[in-house]
Amino acid sequence: MKEKRNYLMLVLKGIGMGAADVIPGVSGGTIAFITGIYEELIGSIRSFDLTALRQLLRLDLRCFWKHVNGNFLVSVLLGIGISIFSLAKLMQYLLENHPIFVWSFFFGLIIASSWLVAREVKRWSIGTVISLVVGVAAAYVITVLNPVQTLTNPSWWFIILSGAVAICAMILPGISGAFILLLMGMYSFVIGAVSTFQWSVLLLFAVGAVAGIISFSHLLSWLLEKFHGLTVALLTGFMLGSLNKIWPWKETLEYYMDSHGVQQPLVEQNILPSTYAQVSGEPALLGWAIVFMAVGFFLIWGIEKAAAVLSRKRETAK
Repeated sequence: MKEKRNYLMLVLKGIGMGAADVIPGVSGGTIAFITGIYEELIGSIRSFDLTALRQLLRLDLRCFWKHVNGNFLVSVLLGIGISIFSLAKLMQYLLENHPIFVWSFFFGLIIASSWLVAREVKRWSIGTVISLVVGVAAAYVITVLNPVQTLTNPSWWFIILSGAVAICAMILPGISGAFILLLMGMYSFVIGAVSTFQWSVLLLFAVGAVAGIISFSHLLSWLLEKFHGLTVALLTGFMLGSLNKIWPWKETLEYYMDSHGVQQPLVEQNILPSTYAQVSGEPALLGWAIVFMAVGFFLIWGIEKAAAVLSRKRETAK
């Protein structure tokens, strides 16, 4: 029963990651970090190595499954898959009809998450502060880049490349894989393929994603092992820098047509709530925005407190 409960929790964490990954500006890696599965996820992905290949070729499936932490990976990936295929349309609807509420919720969530992740740095020094600043700057620069026009019929190799690049971004806290796809002009194309189950496109994208995540996870796992403080500070910076992208009040400067023929924002700039009301002619909903920010913030705070209580109970039980 305890194992089933643990796997159910992993599926739920995967669902949270998937929901974040379909929103341009929010990273599934952030959700993995704040739910405490980030380093295990990276380590499990890295375990797809020559040893795993030899076990697979010998048909030693039990050793292979244990080596790659199969139960953990399947649980998380199942949650991500359920979320992406079931929540993609819901997230699109919420972003189109209630963008201020969605962005406000994630704004509060990212602030709390950044504070939580920063606490993982055991000792702050000049080096970790520089690493933090570099992370903030890098994420900020990415968020202000102008996306290219949406591609309607990309080449097969570009679909594979976009899968590899996006998945690397998805496992970095603060770097949104969905936004990277938007920068590459592939976001609408890929979301359309998911919504309409275009398996040929999804297979090519998956090939790139698998190749990209296995390669990148080796580097990231090595950095976390050898330079843990510097790496965590960098990841914290990524999260803080991404706040620029998820600021709730924006003015749209340029649009694009998505795969369903619906006009979507392409280039935006952040503005004050008072300016938003003047520019858009719609209420800024500042009070509700603060409420949703608080909900996002205290959700993370509550998860962290609950995790600490459960950890103490386990220690007491031992």
